[in-house]
Amino acid sequence: MSGSMALLSSTTRLPPAPQVIVRDSGAPAGILAAGVVAGRRRGCGAQSNAVGRYEPYARVALDDGWEVIEDLPAFKTVVGIDSARKVITRNASPDISFDRSINPYRGCEHGCVYCYARPTHAYLGLSPGLDFESRLFVKPDAPELLARELCAPGYVARTIAIGTNTDPYQPIERKYALMRRILEVLERAGHPVGIVTKSALILRDIDVLARMAARNLVKVGISLTTLDSGLARVMEPRAPTPSRRLGALRALAAAGVPTTVMVAPVIPAINDAEIERVLGAAAAAGAGGAGYVLLRLPLEVRDLFHEWLAANFPDRRRHVIALLRQMRGGRDYDARFGERMTGRGPYAWMMGRRFETACARLGLNRRKVALATDLFVAPRRRPQQLDLFGA
Repeated sequence: MSGSMALLSSTTRLPPAPQVIVRDSGAPAGILAAGVVAGRRRGCGAQSNAVGRYEPYARVALDDGWEVIEDLPAFKTVVGIDSARKVITRNASPDISFDRSINPYRGCEHGCVYCYARPTHAYLGLSPGLDFESRLFVKPDAPELLARELCAPGYVARTIAIGTNTDPYQPIERKYALMRRILEVLERAGHPVGIVTKSALILRDIDVLARMAARNLVKVGISLTTLDSGLARVMEPRAPTPSRRLGALRALAAAGVPTTVMVAPVIPAINDAEIERVLGAAAAAGAGGAGYVLLRLPLEVRDLFHEWLAANFPDRRRHVIALLRQMRGGRDYDARFGERMTGRGPYAWMMGRRFETACARLGLNRRKVALATDLFVAPRRRPQQLDLFGA
């Protein structure tokens, strides 16, 4: 692990999880699935914990008769410190509407197997599989780092996106409350922010959000993949139920906060039939806008998704993959700008037209919310030692 990371609790986590290497006939050719028995990963999305792509070795657990693999302890969440020097990340992607973002956490407890942020755990020497869901990192001084960056000479305010990588309101946010402190820094500075989350925990900060909304400084997107609570539990094991997310949308809209529903990801033959129903429920809850993203399978996410399909939808696994490859030029994933979010081909075109038609019928996306940037006032810099001498 890098020198910038430190474990907060080493007693709640055993050494890296043993794996059983099995061949999965449904996985891409040459891929070996490192399966972890179901009892040990209860409540998790990933089926395995294969090492990251940068590691020169693979961990293999063999039952030698002295200890039964099924009797090993279950995965538990352990949290470490990410001693980042900066908290604002910049990007120049033409596919997204923002050029800067904040991610208070690395890894995410929600356990969505399709999360495109999973491959980032490989940079830490950890697995994008079960490690991503159970070995998390927090940036405890993120609010202070943010204030320092906002007062840098020449800083120009533009909307900061939060929740674009891992969910800022995932369960450990209850303990660390970083988002409230970050929002308070942005509120004092008059800085615009856009938030995306799956969690109703955002309502904890509705007082701050309402004040910022009154100054046109915030908008919130709630990710809602399905209205079926059973399917949601399979897709997003530890995220709040669809009804709670709709309740969060309703409460935010009632407080005057501009809201958007994100139907993301759309997985063909799994949840794509619900596009219209999800949009209708969100519009009824007060959402003013909507967006969707086709399932993305970068790097290790591809193999994790194949394993998840084989475990949860064996009857339609081949059909799902066939439809995905139709929309990805014959591959599981196409990372090219302009296509990675929506795909191409007849099925992708039909999905896009269904989404647009439903939005037009429901009155969604009629007005684009442009947040204010002219209210920004840089935070006061903390006094330096030379200030004592009038310097």
